[in-house]
Amino acid sequence: MFKSTLGAVALAVTIAQPVFAEGVNHRIAFHVDQNDPAVMNMTLNNVKNVTAYFESQGDTVEIEVVAYGPGLHMLRADTSPVADRISVMSLEIEGLTFAACGNTARKMSNAAGHDIELLDEAEMVPSGVVQLVLLQEQGWAYIRP
Repeated sequence: MFKSTLGAVALAVTIAQPVFAEGVNHRIAFHVDQNDPAVMNMTLNNVKNVTAYFESQGDTVEIEVVAYGPGLHMLRADTSPVADRISVMSLEIEGLTFAACGNTARKMSNAAGHDIELLDEAEMVPSGVVQLVLLQEQGWAYIRP
């Protein structure tokens, strides 16, 4: 009886411990909805740091930065305070993408009286909020700096 109980406890402890396998692919969505250079830079710092950490563990990372509302200024060619960083990081970090909210872009274009231009690195999605939902439903981790 004692041996079987001890064996069951050892098995339960083994099962409960997390297993970290080398070569895991992490998928992370970052959310930017503020026109604040500090938030934008913190997001890019987080992207850089999380990428460096997981790569040092032998893992890969897919990261999508989703910008909507006032945060869309991060991806606007005429107003982005972090355009140069985005350009460099897009070349340095494989698997890094930027999603621009189509709803917000349309509203900003209407307010400006002309189409706003996005950074070359940005891909337009129909809705930033919907994009975040879809990514989370696919198992992506969600980070809001």
